[in-house]
Amino acid sequence: MAIPAGPHTRRTEAAPAADGPWRDPSLTPQARVADLVPRMTLEEKAAQLYGIWVGADADGDGVAPHQNDMVDPVDWDDLTTRGLGQLTRPFGTAPVDPGVGALALARAQRRIAGAGRFGIPALAHEECLAGFTAWGATAYPVPLSWGAAWNPELVTGMAHRIGRDMRSVGVHQGLAPVLDVARDLRWGRVEETIGEDPYLVATIGTAYVRGLQSAGIVATLKHFAGYAASAGARNLAPVRAGAREMADVTLPPFEMALREGGARSVMSSYTEIDGVPTAADPVLLTELLRDTWGFTGTVVADYFGIGFLETLHKVAADRADAARLALGAGVDVELPTVRSYGDVLVAAVRDGTVAEELVDRALHRVLLQKCELGLLDPDWSPLPTALRDADPARARDTVDLDPPENRALARELAEQACVLLANPGGALPLRGTGRIAVVGPRADDALAMLGCYSFPSHVGVSHPETAMGIDVPTVLESLRAELPGAGVEFAVGCEVDGTDTSGIPDAVRLAGDADVCVAVLGDRAGLFGRGTSGEGCDAADLSLPGVQGELLDALLAGGTPVILVLLTGRPYALGRWADRAAAVVQAFFPGEEGGPALAGVLSGRVNPSGRLPVGVPNGPGGQPWTYLQPPLGLVSGVSNLDPTPLYPFGHGMSYTSFDWEPGAPVPDEIPTDGSTDIELTVRNTGDRDGAEVVQLYVHDPVAQTTRPQARLIGYARVPLAAGAAARVRFRFHADLVSFTGIGGRRVVEPGELELRLAASSAVTAVRRTVRLRLTGPERTVDHRRRLVCDTSVEPAPERAAN
Repeated sequence: MAIPAGPHTRRTEAAPAADGPWRDPSLTPQARVADLVPRMTLEEKAAQLYGIWVGADADGDGVAPHQNDMVDPVDWDDLTTRGLGQLTRPFGTAPVDPGVGALALARAQRRIAGAGRFGIPALAHEECLAGFTAWGATAYPVPLSWGAAWNPELVTGMAHRIGRDMRSVGVHQGLAPVLDVARDLRWGRVEETIGEDPYLVATIGTAYVRGLQSAGIVATLKHFAGYAASAGARNLAPVRAGAREMADVTLPPFEMALREGGARSVMSSYTEIDGVPTAADPVLLTELLRDTWGFTGTVVADYFGIGFLETLHKVAADRADAARLALGAGVDVELPTVRSYGDVLVAAVRDGTVAEELVDRALHRVLLQKCELGLLDPDWSPLPTALRDADPARARDTVDLDPPENRALARELAEQACVLLANPGGALPLRGTGRIAVVGPRADDALAMLGCYSFPSHVGVSHPETAMGIDVPTVLESLRAELPGAGVEFAVGCEVDGTDTSGIPDAVRLAGDADVCVAVLGDRAGLFGRGTSGEGCDAADLSLPGVQGELLDALLAGGTPVILVLLTGRPYALGRWADRAAAVVQAFFPGEEGGPALAGVLSGRVNPSGRLPVGVPNGPGGQPWTYLQPPLGLVSGVSNLDPTPLYPFGHGMSYTSFDWEPGAPVPDEIPTDGSTDIELTVRNTGDRDGAEVVQLYVHDPVAQTTRPQARLIGYARVPLAAGAAARVRFRFHADLVSFTGIGGRRVVEPGELELRLAASSAVTAVRRTVRLRLTGPERTVDHRRRLVCDTSVEPAPERAAN
């Protein structure tokens, strides 16, 4: 068994007795940890502050850049005599049957607990960004699809199921959700974000935290903070965001997930902000996170992030110096494996370079979390409850991580996340008869559905000899099943990337013989340049990858109506084709049930209700740009470049129609600490069931600092049967329009406001404007302000007969 780590020496100190009140579950966790810490030697203390990545390889194509500089072999038997803080990705490193893996993890935990004096097991963590990143586990839609669904309750349900599956095999901590707000759509990890708006990211991310932790899994917020604002959209690049952008865009999702969701862990970001790496920033990790926000959980390092202080950021002279900086800043746990927090840290404490109080501070937080998880209890068992009576010989039949209930939820989320961008001539839904040409490199590839942190894309591609582990129907397969009365033929046309155009003529001929062409284009998720989307797969501009644009041009020139279906991890510029396509459907890596979901939208079985969590640009350049622009960032006569998106944030269409009717009047004035209700009635005026998404934006005409022309402060997803109506009520509080003022304080400023009820962020989509004056003194607010716009949806009274 290969265990990457750093060199170690054996314990030399005399040790006090191992047993004591810390074993008593009737005491508070704080009392138990306070009793345990003084009993531990320095080596035992340090051992609780790092993880070990069993089975990781420092060589080969699957290795992350710089990883091979960070791992050294160790003596496992020597290492575990002092204990161990974390086990890194026992299921997410290589394909392993979940039942077999659970028994192997239990054996490893027995070994760890049995080797140390205190019998404390490790805390096992895994990735769970788009489902549990394990072989055979449900692959859900990526976070950008969560944002497109605008449905926090559904995301909570998904996260609960993910957490339940992780707990069923002995995992304790999940490295999700990502709360980075997308700032540059060229960034490869846009697929991992929930969108470009901090309120949408905050509410959906908080919903995920609630669901995951309700299943007993510690949720880890990442990447704290600013990672998505990297210069030039380059992964792991410096961040040059100003203090107001950090306070008003970057940090609010973390505030909400901690305060409203109760997240118990935070991951420090790789990046540096204004020259200070976040893993070495006590202002961010201690003064803000703990002293101001009151966070009491654990801060874990992003993988190798402590080592990067020495090797990449060049702010640490050596491993000991990196340990000093990170521990002093507030990083409690070194992941994924030990480099600086092992014997190097012990030596630094002994020579006075690092204060032992810093070790004790981090240790207290780590042990408190283990205590809360039951890992310090005398009756702790390494086997999850469901496996305690299982026959080890039948382990492969014991655990199912992709049951029908999971797949049903994955399909529901995928259906709600599909966005109908355009349908100018009513080409959709398809009739279900005649000849349909399905063309494109994403039409018949199961991996087209999956983001880079889904197991098949993240790990499985390095093990081609192993089956995928889950059933992932393609768009082509799903359309044939959905429309048995149609003749569905396929041509690939071209690859996702590359320059080969030799397949385009055959695709054009196939489309020319058909009644309609469905062009399925998009991304291939991968890692570090091996995909067109994903970690380390950043884009120079937002042109469709490879020669897919040439394929689409050729199809559109052929005369057959073309329905463009996009399976991507980011939006791409579509202005070149917008007025020629018969319809456009956008899906962001919709998961294992994405094929049937898309087929349902195309056939009309599913009425699309997704709304864009990011704008779709008109042209491929002009980045970075999001809808959160002050007047100076909008189109104007002083520049020949028009950044206006083709389809704005919040946009999406339906196969039915909706009317919005004004509700009760709103007062003209409320105080700067006041609130009021804003109501409207939404009516489905079409002949089929559907869902509308009502969005509430604020426009601040005059403020002491420049403000976005519009900013989302509330929303409601409103499902309605044909002919039905619902009353939607937003409880607006003045705290929701606070911002960072001229003095660097967050303020609620008196003055005029416009509250816009709209179908998207575009001015043309505003359905009702409420003008309101805030009166009284300017208020200074902090993280204790109201963060959420309370919303209710209830059936509307029947209309009186004429």
